Amino acid sequence: MSGSEEDKRYFGTDGIRGHVGEPPITPEFMLKLGWAVGRVFSRTGRGHILIGKDTRVSGYMFESSLEAGLVAAGVDVSLLGPMPTPAIAYLTRTFKAKAGIVISASHNPFYDNGIKFFSGNGEKLDDAVELEIESELDRPMLVVESDQIGKVSRIKDAAGRYIEFCKSCFPTSFNLEGFKIVVDCAHGATYHIAPDVFKELGAKVIEMGTAPDGFNINDQVGSTSPGKLVEAVTGNNADLGIALDGDGDRVIMVDDQGEIVDGDELLLIIAQARRSAGRLVGGVVGTLMSNFGLEKALEREAIPFKRAQVGDRYVLSELLRNRWELGGESSGHLLCLDLTSTGDGIVSALQVVGGMLQENKSLNELKQLMMKYPQHMINVRCQERMVLDEIPQICDAVKAAEIELKGKGRVLLRPSGTEPVVRVMVEGEDVAQVEKLTNKLAEVVEESVG
Repeated sequence: MSGSEEDKRYFGTDGIRGHVGEPPITPEFMLKLGWAVGRVFSRTGRGHILIGKDTRVSGYMFESSLEAGLVAAGVDVSLLGPMPTPAIAYLTRTFKAKAGIVISASHNPFYDNGIKFFSGNGEKLDDAVELEIESELDRPMLVVESDQIGKVSRIKDAAGRYIEFCKSCFPTSFNLEGFKIVVDCAHGATYHIAPDVFKELGAKVIEMGTAPDGFNINDQVGSTSPGKLVEAVTGNNADLGIALDGDGDRVIMVDDQGEIVDGDELLLIIAQARRSAGRLVGGVVGTLMSNFGLEKALEREAIPFKRAQVGDRYVLSELLRNRWELGGESSGHLLCLDLTSTGDGIVSALQVVGGMLQENKSLNELKQLMMKYPQHMINVRCQERMVLDEIPQICDAVKAAEIELKGKGRVLLRPSGTEPVVRVMVEGEDVAQVEKLTNKLAEVVEESVG
C-alpha cells in the first residue's frame, strides 16, 4: 500500500494527538487502535510491542486501553511506565520489538494526549504503515483464539538501561566534575532519568520540574517556558541550565549569563565541535523556520546547509537522503543520527556540553558563533488552503521585499498545516525594516486570500 499524509484520517505529522475525551483521544478509540496496530505488526509472526508514556494523568487510561487491544490481536506487550520518547525508541531497538508506542502529547498541557509509534528500528512509521493501521480500524474487532491471546509483562530496569545509554553518548575522556547544572524536566517523562545522567557523569545537579502529579507537566516549566530556569541558573551561579520538554525529545539551554540558547544555536555548536574534531559527516539540515543567522554562520564555517519542511520527520528524511547525521529545529528537537534514531533532549545536551569541554569555552562563548537575525511573523487567516506562488500580487510583493533585503535576510510565506492561516515571516539585520516588510507583505496576503 502506498499513500501520503493527505490520505490519513487520524495520523498527523507526529502521530495522533488531541484533547482528552474528544475523538479520537478516547478509551474506545485507543482500544481499537491497539488492536489495529497489533493486527498490522503480527502479520509477520507473533512478537511483542513496548508501551511507554509520559506523566500526564490520562496516560494510565490509554495505556490500559492500548494494552487490551494489542493482546486481543495476539501480541505480547512490555510496559515501560513513564519513559522519554527517545528512550522508547532506543528500547524498541534493543529488545528487538516489533514496534514501540509512546503515550504523550509532548510539550502540550496535561489535558491533551496522543500516541506516537516507532518501528522495530526505532524510527517513525512510514506513511504506508500508518495507512495500513487506519485501514484495520475500519474492520470489526475480532479477538484471537484464547490460546493466542497476548501476554503482558513489565520491564523493571528500563530507566537504568536508558541512563547507561545516554552516558555512553558522552566522550569517555571527559567528565563533568566542577560543573553546576540546573536540569528542568518539565514534570515530564525525564524526571527520574535526566538528573541521574548528569550526576553520574560528575556534575552537581540542581533539579527542577521533577515532581510530576499528573497535571503539572509543561506547566510554566520545561523547554517551552524557560523563564524559571533562567532565574535558577543566575540565582545559583550555575554553569548552565538544561530545559527538556514533557516527553524528553526537545532541549533548550541557558548559559551562565542567563541567556537562552535555542535549537538553532545548539545545532550550530554541535556542528562546529564535530567539524573541529573531524567527526562531522556532510552538512546540517534545518527547517524553513531555522533562523537566517544559522545559515550564515554555517556558511562562514564552510558547512553545507539544507532546509526541510517544518517537522522532525522531514528533517530526518532530508538527512537520510543526503546521508548526513546532524539536523534539527529551532524548538530544540535535534537529531544526531550517529547516536540515536530520533530527537533526544538528553543526548543532544550532552553533545553541547561535550563541545564546551572540547573547545574549553563556556556556553555563552560558543553561542557567539551565531548572530540571530531579528524575525517577525504575522498569521493571516485564510478561507482555504491556496498555492501562494500562483498568485501574481503575492509573488511581486515577495520579490520586492527580497530586493529591499539585499541578500541580508529572507522572506517566508507558509500555509499552516494545523490551522487556516498563512504564516508571513521576514528576517533581516534591521528590526524596523523587518517589521515594516512583514506588515506590508501581510496586507498583500490578506487582500489576496483573506
